[in-house]
Amino acid sequence: MFKSYLLVAVGSALGGVARVALSGGIYRRWGTSFPWGTLVVNLVGCFLIGVFFSWAEIRLRLSPAARLFLMAGFCGGFTTFSTFALETTQLMRAGAPAAAIVYAIGSAVLGVALFWMGSVMGR
Repeated sequence: MFKSYLLVAVGSALGGVARVALSGGIYRRWGTSFPWGTLVVNLVGCFLIGVFFSWAEIRLRLSPAARLFLMAGFCGGFTTFSTFALETTQLMRAGAPAAAIVYAIGSAVLGVALFWMGSVMGR
């Protein structure tokens, strides 16, 4: 169990550093008038978790340890948006499109609403 947590922790640390480096570079290049850095990180994270998922399931048959490091760790530290994309897709593939839509819309709408509520309460 400790090894699993360590794999996720190290992957998360590397993903977090990669997120800050990539988004920082984007913001330095294109400015901060639009959240380009976050958008690019989210999109890159979705691409990466798609690649890692295919490697895990189809191409390379990644070990559970490699999955933890790459998917839960690196991608989770890089952006949780990638996990959101994976889980939404898995619901669709499982034949649950209504659940996928509820999950996607609920995550976005409720996430923004709860952010707003938290920021109001934090004042």
